[in-house]
Amino acid sequence: MFRKILVANRGEIAIRAFRAAFELGARTVAVFPWEDRGSLHRQKADESYEIGEQGHPVRAYLDVDEIIRVALAAGADAIYPGYGFLSENPELAARAAENGITFIGPPARVLEMAGNKVTAKEHAIAAGVPVLRSTPASDDVDALVAQADEIGFPIFVKAVAGGGGRGMRRVETAGELPPAIAEASREAAAAFGDGRVFLEQAVIRPRHIEVQILADAAGETVHLYERDCSVQRRHQKVVEIAPAPNLDPAVRDALTSHAVAFARSIGYVNAGTVEFLLETAGPRTGEAVFIEMNPRIQVEHTVTEEVTDVDLVQSQMRIAAGETLAELSLLQDAIQLRGAALQCRITTEDPAQGFRPDTGRITTYRSPGGAGIRLDGGTTAAGSQISPHFDSMLAKLTCRARDFPSAVTRAKRALAEYRIRGVATNVPFLRAVLADPAFAAGDLSTSFIDERPELLTSNPSRDRATKLLSWLADVTVNRPYGEKPLSVSPGSKLPEIDLTVPPPAGNRDRLRELGPAGFAAALRAQTALAVTETTYRDAHQSLLATRVRTRDLVRVGPHVARMTPQLLSVEAWGGATYDVELRFLAEDPWERLEAIRDAMPNIPIQMLLRGRNTVGYTPRPTAVTDAFVAEAASSGVDIFRIFDALNDVDQMLPAISAVLETGTAVAEVALCYTADLLDPAEKLYTLDYYLRLAERVAASGAHILAIKDMAGLLRPAAAAKLVTALRERFDLPVAVHTHDTAGGQLATLLAASAAGADAVDAAAAPLAGTTSQPSLSALVAALAHTDRDTGLDLQAVSDLEPYWEAVRHLYRPFESGLPSPTGRVYHHEIPGGQLSNLRQQAIALGLADRFERIEDMYAAADRILGRIPKVTPSSKVVGDLALALVAADADPADFEQNPQNYDIPDSVVGFMAGELGDLPGGWPEPFRSKVLAGREPNVEIPPLTPDEEEGLAGEAAARRRTLNRLLFPGPAKEFEATREAYGDLSTLGTPDYFYGLKPGEEHVAEIDPGVQLYVGLEAIGEPDAAGMRTVMTTLNGQLRPVWVRDRSIAVDKPAAEKADTSRPGQVAAPFAGVVTVKVAAGDTVTAGQPVASIEAMKMEAAITSPVGGVVERVVLAATASVEAGDLLLVVRPAD
Repeated sequence: MFRKILVANRGEIAIRAFRAAFELGARTVAVFPWEDRGSLHRQKADESYEIGEQGHPVRAYLDVDEIIRVALAAGADAIYPGYGFLSENPELAARAAENGITFIGPPARVLEMAGNKVTAKEHAIAAGVPVLRSTPASDDVDALVAQADEIGFPIFVKAVAGGGGRGMRRVETAGELPPAIAEASREAAAAFGDGRVFLEQAVIRPRHIEVQILADAAGETVHLYERDCSVQRRHQKVVEIAPAPNLDPAVRDALTSHAVAFARSIGYVNAGTVEFLLETAGPRTGEAVFIEMNPRIQVEHTVTEEVTDVDLVQSQMRIAAGETLAELSLLQDAIQLRGAALQCRITTEDPAQGFRPDTGRITTYRSPGGAGIRLDGGTTAAGSQISPHFDSMLAKLTCRARDFPSAVTRAKRALAEYRIRGVATNVPFLRAVLADPAFAAGDLSTSFIDERPELLTSNPSRDRATKLLSWLADVTVNRPYGEKPLSVSPGSKLPEIDLTVPPPAGNRDRLRELGPAGFAAALRAQTALAVTETTYRDAHQSLLATRVRTRDLVRVGPHVARMTPQLLSVEAWGGATYDVELRFLAEDPWERLEAIRDAMPNIPIQMLLRGRNTVGYTPRPTAVTDAFVAEAASSGVDIFRIFDALNDVDQMLPAISAVLETGTAVAEVALCYTADLLDPAEKLYTLDYYLRLAERVAASGAHILAIKDMAGLLRPAAAAKLVTALRERFDLPVAVHTHDTAGGQLATLLAASAAGADAVDAAAAPLAGTTSQPSLSALVAALAHTDRDTGLDLQAVSDLEPYWEAVRHLYRPFESGLPSPTGRVYHHEIPGGQLSNLRQQAIALGLADRFERIEDMYAAADRILGRIPKVTPSSKVVGDLALALVAADADPADFEQNPQNYDIPDSVVGFMAGELGDLPGGWPEPFRSKVLAGREPNVEIPPLTPDEEEGLAGEAAARRRTLNRLLFPGPAKEFEATREAYGDLSTLGTPDYFYGLKPGEEHVAEIDPGVQLYVGLEAIGEPDAAGMRTVMTTLNGQLRPVWVRDRSIAVDKPAAEKADTSRPGQVAAPFAGVVTVKVAAGDTVTAGQPVASIEAMKMEAAITSPVGGVVERVVLAATASVEAGDLLLVVRPAD
């Protein structure tokens, strides 16, 4: 036996050889180029030596001189080539023999015959083995093209010396042949050092069957039965099976006989594989033809080992050392099949991206185990770097069982156990292949994958833990909201009640029993003052910039349902909620609605509806209104509070009709209150104005009349007068909503109550006051033991307040409410929520100490614009103009007279053009005409596209996604991108979501019922040149590195220009590698024409132009290294 074996290969096959050598008592030598010094195979050998020169790692493994040099220097007496690289190169075998070193494989003369596919074919014909029609080998493209017609299409281009799919192309038409020959030739020359190729007949829907051969130097040859290697992609095997399922025994006998006859005819020695194609369609179904012999061990040899109990690699070494098959106890009669096995190649190729080889660092590697599972790995450790230079295979998974179906089941289980993170893998794809009924039935062909494109995108890895970790690490490093406030967990403040007891019947039960009209009539008839709680929406919108997350609202929901079931409704949804959830909280507002509905099944959920605009800012066709209201009602909204920013009933009618159409929801229509109707000098917003408005609202079919006082301008006496008048003239119940900006609005609610108001709005005390609503507990206490007693338990209301106080503390960075009440609201009339936001904008603009000027400018802007009701979106127009006036330090009077001399916000121009409708007091002239002079703003409502119409008519998920994109295109896009990048962030606790990880703390995220992630922070590394930090975390007790860009660090390194895939003329690199551009600026190209080629993973591929046109710009130099997605060139599409 050999004393020391050098393995001229890398990765898993090198490790496989080292293991066999160890068991045979031989020492081992590894070789590696500088770029491969981190490879596992280097560490598995007894000795390892660097070869080649830096910058050319693949070339190093192809350098015969270097291999021989190291073998001699290390004292190796044998060289094992494995597969790929130099395994089929007769020069290595010859040079080894010249230097007295044994080449573990066939002798050079046999390699020349068997490895050369043309010579092999000639020997096959001589041995009586059926073969394919083909041409002689050549590197002359024209000569090969001239012979193609004799064979017919489809046709294969194949490298003379090749394997693993490299140097091979299938060509369907004559026009595609010349470039395919050139590419295959270059690829073969780069990978194997021989660029000659030949053409060969393509078989229709073939199975790829290969027979394993062992032969000794004494002339004895045996077969170890066959393998089915039909499941392939780009002629590279993906899954291999032994024995071949559903193979006719007569065909099996013929194939094995042909294989042995061929091997004997060429005097073959050592292990080899004779490959056949078995037709499964067309007139030659069942016929097999010889295609080639691989004079080496195959990647898939493991499946044969598992079903024959023969160690093929040890057999190779022992035969090379002079032993015979008889001495190995491997005579043909002794070789028996036992059970079935299949092998899956685990690679870093991404099927969803055209099998683009991924590169990067493995952050997690968990492999399967147990009975019948074999793993042959080359890169199988967390922290390993995946290089673009070499094959993308991480490991070979071989599963054995008593029969093929059992082996498939075992392989499914093994693949499900795999957890590989940091790089994309083909594991989801393999799971889809094995789950396909045709695979399980053994109905296989080389077109299996091509016939099933859905396999490429099936079973996508959710990778939820990695995505959540990425978010947590980013927040930890960048601290967008500062340090976490010291606070107790809000959950610890929840009252202890029995949540297993169903909640008592509430007003939702009453609504379902009586229907919307009956519910409204009962509300009008009752004596007790009904209360809507706004803590779930308007309160935190006004005080905390609407930043309260769904989980903090849902957590208290079961308590609210059981402790305050008397509530008329809970206001929980609206435009700002929708916008902020998508834009800032990475939440789907529809998911919030459903979650709150489930948490409070007995209390009606109320939402704020901006007339026909629903929750958006811009008008949309009424089909959007109808779809939105229908979806909201079916998802949990019971009461729609409908309003229009300018009190335009015509704008509200589509929404009212849509609500009435549901048959289950209540249409509560609001009159937006502004000014002071008690002021004798008030000529526009008088009692008569509101009554005329209410008359139109009542005629529309509204169930409830609401007074919507956005700024807190409704004084007690005015409330009494307006409520009294409304109740006298209309049979509808009246609800009152106000903001406590000046601090006296509890008096307004009490005055409204005394005047007969049927319902009022209030918020939990910790989120009440100033720009929010009056305190719920103060209201309940004020009316307790009176004829208008709310029926709410004051103790229950008070017991919920510590929870809301703790929640507010968590959201301290978003505090935007006033530090105290302000009476200036009667001057500027800024709505509560907007007043909070304007203060934050003033701080951002450096105007915090001049806020009174902003308030004054707001009042002036309102007057200039025609004294309008100020509620989103009209209030935004006034605010935009106020900030513009302050920024320009303008005189309002001069601006009003000469608006053409100033930069006018787009929202103001659109408003003056009628984008939001007509004004209650008419248009301010001549200001309006001056603003619109020379401008032609488009206020037409854009029609829906066919895709949008289809989305609105689709299933709930598609309808919601379409509504998100229609109503808030930008935020919806941000939400979708964030969820794609980080997963469902609602599973994170609020402190973790906003403030990240802290050393020494264990953070828990429950991503599914009973599925928890335990996360910790170990360390944060120093930034590198690109501003990236390594955040070392623990996930479920295992170390997990995460790389985060520290955005506080300025990086001068120019970023590579990325392609915009939405623009068809931009050509991107499909994956990381070395790109050579083949065109120049000004060249004319056609769609599908190769414009560049890319080398990576020992392969070369063409990059084609997606469109025809003229090359406008070439970004790269002639040859350069790129990353996936880098822009290579731009083609200007032809007209």
